[in-house]
Amino acid sequence: MSTAFTEFVKKVGSGPHTSQNLSRTEAADAMRMMLVGEATPAQIGAFLIAHRIKRPTGEELAGMLDAYEEIGPKLGAIATSSPVMVWGCPYDGRSRTAPVTVLSAILLASYGQPVLLHGGDKMPTKYGIPCVEIWDALGVSWRTLDLKQLQSVLQATGVGFVYLPKQFPEAQSLVPYREQLGKRPPVATLELIWAPYQGDRHLVAGFVHPPTELMFRDALGLRGDSRLTTVKGLEGSCDLPRERTAIIGYSNPAETSPPPAASESESPHADPFHRLLLHPRDYGFTPENVPFQAEAFPAQMQGVLRGEPSELMESAVWSGGFYLWHCGIAGDLSSGIAQAREGFKNGQVAAKIQQITQAVSSRSVLH
Repeated sequence: MSTAFTEFVKKVGSGPHTSQNLSRTEAADAMRMMLVGEATPAQIGAFLIAHRIKRPTGEELAGMLDAYEEIGPKLGAIATSSPVMVWGCPYDGRSRTAPVTVLSAILLASYGQPVLLHGGDKMPTKYGIPCVEIWDALGVSWRTLDLKQLQSVLQATGVGFVYLPKQFPEAQSLVPYREQLGKRPPVATLELIWAPYQGDRHLVAGFVHPPTELMFRDALGLRGDSRLTTVKGLEGSCDLPRERTAIIGYSNPAETSPPPAASESESPHADPFHRLLLHPRDYGFTPENVPFQAEAFPAQMQGVLRGEPSELMESAVWSGGFYLWHCGIAGDLSSGIAQAREGFKNGQVAAKIQQITQAVSSRSVLH
């Protein structure tokens, strides 16, 4: 038993009137001790549930990210003309709405914008379909690649996926606590803004509750990550919704004022933070999200890659078109939507997934 870790449990678990927040250094130490097994299972469980009840702060998340960066995998910078987009979506997946995250990533890569995703297998608390199973359904298995092979695929194709059990077993060891506790621990928030990439990067994080977005901004501000986009996406993902206004926030050190399309701007922090409110109806999209149906979903994705009209195609075009605009490939949102639709219809995205499949397969053979 670690007596040092016991002090962290006492500090966050003393109740609503006397519990205290951890400093960034303390949070880093606590996370490090959990990752390397210095804390006992009882201590880890006590800390995670106490911290869940207390709620994490931006400073604590910054410290936990410090520990992730120290112990976890780190992909090196690749040759690219734009920052690599690192998308953070809930590891417990999607269960109600059909995800287009992977399709959007392939679309962006087909236009030259690199995207890095990360996650693990199906896990609590939602047990929704995780990204790795979506890739599996498309014929791409990231499960056996080592870090060097993954680096090579990212450089060659502009797409990468960090698979937690293979690339970060220390973090994977904390997954069973989610089921045993029955609640998402602070690690589930941390994962949304983790960026296992050392080059110039642009973090995109999905969220559900507004306080989470503020924590993201505080944590990344302390760590000096100046490029952040937040999306109040479907089930906390980076996918734009169709049944409601898409709420998006972003900070960009190159921006001196909000773009014309911004419906709102706010700056409670030192750095400007811009707000976009995008209404799907204004761009010709019907206000319905596609329900997730496990058996039908692989065929639906293949239809999108063949350029066949469908509701899933519309969701992929809406979400992907936004990102094409947001990363600067398209001049405006309407142009981004048109480019996304064209990319799916003319086989450009299908060709990119074929390239990714071949790149991953060839390196897996060498494993």
